[in-house]
Amino acid sequence: MRAVGYTRSLPVEDPDALLDLTVERAEPQGRDLLVEIRAVSVNPIDTKVRKRADPKGTPKILGYDAAGVVAAVGSNARLFQPGDAVFYAGSIARSGTNAEFHLVDERIVGRKPKTLGFAAAAALPLTSITAWEMLFDRLRIPRGAGDGTLLLIGSGGGVGSIAIQLARRLTGLKVIATASRPATQDWARELGAHAVIDHSRPMAPQLADLGHRFVDYIFGINGTDQHYDAIAEVIAPQGKLGLIDDPEAFDVKKLKPKSASIHWESMFTRAVFQTPDMEEQHRLLDAVAGMVELGELRTTMTDTLGRINASNLRHAHALIEGGRTRGKLVLEGF
Repeated sequence: MRAVGYTRSLPVEDPDALLDLTVERAEPQGRDLLVEIRAVSVNPIDTKVRKRADPKGTPKILGYDAAGVVAAVGSNARLFQPGDAVFYAGSIARSGTNAEFHLVDERIVGRKPKTLGFAAAAALPLTSITAWEMLFDRLRIPRGAGDGTLLLIGSGGGVGSIAIQLARRLTGLKVIATASRPATQDWARELGAHAVIDHSRPMAPQLADLGHRFVDYIFGINGTDQHYDAIAEVIAPQGKLGLIDDPEAFDVKKLKPKSASIHWESMFTRAVFQTPDMEEQHRLLDAVAGMVELGELRTTMTDTLGRINASNLRHAHALIEGGRTRGKLVLEGF
């Protein structure tokens, strides 16, 4: 089968950074599904793995978002059957989705929203899982009506785009997003943020102008080390900080005077460690599909870059590494 992968960690400008490959198709065992891939989207994790994980000559296939059709199921599969349309983010511990066929544990797979095509659906899984788990499993924000404030730092990308929508639809929090460019500021407002501030400028005065000395929850999507002093300044006493990026270092003692807590989110944790609640991701994605079908969530796909091949994926990686994307980048078909 056709696939796209790499054999050496190289700069994205190098033509060999990603390669068109022919690899053997595996067969599903246990609770695995074999999915015929129709569309994939590209995330920052793809570029991070490509740059950091050198396969030393053995082809490594990336890709952690997909939508497709179940072609076959393992002997213990019970949630899906051949012909079902699905979407999911996969596991960083297994071969990726940038291939014609892909094996995935059904417990982290959801049914594709009926109102979306495969490309639009492929933009949703990884970011939806990340945002949902951070808001409701890590920060434990109450559902439904209520009060309080949520600050989303770096809201222009895929995770922020979903987090804004989930927080608006499922909580009573005032959602304040940060973005530094007019295009991403407008995008955050379009998705439902109550207010948008510029994280390239001091955040405390901007929050004060909105009537907030402190914020109850902070979701650090990117730039946590860069913004950490501002975070320590504006987080509420007994507030909560959640982060998903990889700060080089930060001084946790700065949060001690406020008894603030820190929460990490990696959407691969359940799949990699086969946690007892692994099937929560299946239920989560089904819930997202239902919200999409009701018009409560919208896809965050902003650009389609053509078919799934090495050239187009290198282009996608370059755009993400440039740090100026908005929403999600998607590729469709081989």
